[in-house]
Amino acid sequence: MKYHIEKNSVQETLIIPLYARKKCSDLYSNIYKDETAATLLNSLDYDFTEVEKKSKSAMQRFGFLEIAMRQTDLSIEVKSYLKTHPKAAVVNLGCGLDSTGRACDNGTCHIYNVDFPDVIEVRNKLLPAGEREQNIACDLNDLSWFEKIDASNGVVFFAAGVFYYFKTSMVKRLITSMAHYFKGGKIVFDAANKKAVKMMLKTWLKDAGIKDVEAYFSVSNPENEISEWDKNIKVSSKAYMQGYLNLKDYNIGLFNRFLARLGDNSFGMKIVRIDF
Repeated sequence: MKYHIEKNSVQETLIIPLYARKKCSDLYSNIYKDETAATLLNSLDYDFTEVEKKSKSAMQRFGFLEIAMRQTDLSIEVKSYLKTHPKAAVVNLGCGLDSTGRACDNGTCHIYNVDFPDVIEVRNKLLPAGEREQNIACDLNDLSWFEKIDASNGVVFFAAGVFYYFKTSMVKRLITSMAHYFKGGKIVFDAANKKAVKMMLKTWLKDAGIKDVEAYFSVSNPENEISEWDKNIKVSSKAYMQGYLNLKDYNIGLFNRFLARLGDNSFGMKIVRIDF
């Protein structure tokens, strides 16, 4: 029996990104593959007709490429850390139904998926924790969740498409607190400049009745801007679309490569790495 998804529900907000990751796999399988997304979607009772219609435009297909690159970039960083810390904790912040932790599993690490209680409730039904894995229900801003992470063998955090919805003050508090609590660990996440964040959040902020757009997290020069937050952090960054893979080598067309350059250069799309 398939799991029914109600319209305008928490479940619906989670399966749209899931659908996007499945499309990433279909369109750009040589860059990114998410077999879990395909399996989960097949187990759901939901009408994808409207979502499917919107997915066919050239810009939407580029959006899927963006997601494929983001997930791939973050996975590269996580796997790099695991090479020197094979038993480390791998922590997915704002996890939704994402399975990147499992995709990076080296057989000895410990995976933690952290999100709001109502999200984890859905995850526990659709994507229950496996071996060496734990789903943690909490608000990321309630730092008591730190105590649930066993970082004795190292820890690498990642956040995919999460911090755009946080105010800068919240991101600063979270990261500086992590730097003191999880020394020797690191966090990686995607970020963009103010112009890009305004575009991304325009509809969401309007629907939520929020006017202080300037307060939301954006960054143009992570090395300079974030390094000022705390002396215990070391900040580096790479271009989001072009910093890890050469798109030409993966048969990505000229139009999408042009948009990739535009995203990295004009919108400051980056993967930020912070070592504690």
